[in-house]
Amino acid sequence: MRQPRILMCPPDYYGIEYEINPWMSRSRGSDRPTAATQWEGLVAILRELGAVVELMTARQGLPDLVFTANAGLMFRDRFYSSSFRHEERARESPVFDEWFAAHGFSVHHMPEGTFHEGAGDALFCGDALFAGYRIRSDVYAHQWLAREIGVRVLPLELIDPYYYHLDTCFCPVAPDTAIWFPPAFDAYGQKVIRTHVPKLIACEPDEAKRFGCNAVAVGKTVVTNSGCPRLAESLEKLGYATRNTPLDEFLKAGGSAKCLTLRLDGEEAANWAK
Repeated sequence: MRQPRILMCPPDYYGIEYEINPWMSRSRGSDRPTAATQWEGLVAILRELGAVVELMTARQGLPDLVFTANAGLMFRDRFYSSSFRHEERARESPVFDEWFAAHGFSVHHMPEGTFHEGAGDALFCGDALFAGYRIRSDVYAHQWLAREIGVRVLPLELIDPYYYHLDTCFCPVAPDTAIWFPPAFDAYGQKVIRTHVPKLIACEPDEAKRFGCNAVAVGKTVVTNSGCPRLAESLEKLGYATRNTPLDEFLKAGGSAKCLTLRLDGEEAANWAK
């Protein structure tokens, strides 16, 4: 197995400083020491699985910089920088652009007036890019990406504000296999996924709320938030090993394992990365 490269950012300034999705509540807030411990636990597991974890420097005033999956979309040596819908997160883009340019990637930007939130809403599975739209990203940005990178893009309409990004309800783990939460999609989106992904593992509602779909695949191991035993059982029946680690402090902001990571070398499910 090739050695995965994963970009992460420590939660030094993580907190609930604004509310831009239904999970976030400034009155509830987050405990930063606990968040740090949970983040370090995820890093330790990924490194134990053989991943090279590359670290960004956290920035004060950017509490969601920790969610590196939203930085942009990776395709080979190209980085397509996100165009965030909310100004609170748009301030992250120059920081991400600076990191990628300094590390040898070609940095590209979305057309003006479009919105696209990176690997949060665009996930490769086999030879297709599955693309969530309506809540954060728009279909025009996905169409532009399709032309830019020359791959088939399958738009999926997201209909539940609690599952506002594609990676909260859909997780490819191999070119023919994905975890998903069907109620997050409209009927047509459900049909698209069933048609194009041969092996689907449905997440139960209570485990979807634990962000079971927001998982990280490293080879044949899938890492999830704690509290998803039925999902783990389903994965193990298909030959996957599973690891779980508590990430509840990040759930308060609408994120979990996948949101905290960005694969620099392509996901296990992406044919182009093989």
